[in-house]
Amino acid sequence: MLIFDASTLILISRIELLDLFLGSLVVEVAVPAEVEKECCGAKKALDALLIQRAIAESRMTVLAVKDRRLVAKLQHDFSLGHGEAEAIALAKVKAADLLAIDDKNGINACKLLGIAFTTAANILVHCREKHLLSEEEAMRKLGLLERYGRYKGTILDDVKARLEGIK
Repeated sequence: MLIFDASTLILISRIELLDLFLGSLVVEVAVPAEVEKECCGAKKALDALLIQRAIAESRMTVLAVKDRRLVAKLQHDFSLGHGEAEAIALAKVKAADLLAIDDKNGINACKLLGIAFTTAANILVHCREKHLLSEEEAMRKLGLLERYGRYKGTILDDVKARLEGIK
């Protein structure tokens, strides 16, 4: 199972990678209810509509997180927002294979809790490695990721080098 946090889900939607990525997966994909609310609640931007469509088409499932104590503890211990805490709690409770998260505090929590994680940048590299994107398309999407994401220049340089190294 792959679980998404809002930050990564929004980023890959904004760079128009969501449909391509979901189509390449053979594992179940889920989001906590709070993440759905954060992504789709009030806005009708393209990224929100793409996420809503993926949920409506059952390519992603919305799951309730029942362990409120765990969510509160994660929020307190790691200074997380509600969505990030729910995503991490769901990953822990469901023993998810991977959590897609771009929040720095959330990534630190994953490292400390032993939860395997990925980021929007790594999803972009994955799609290129699977030859779902040409190098030109991947570089264009990296430019969009630079525009919409909050990545350090060194991370973007590393992703660019990784993309250029794929044959």
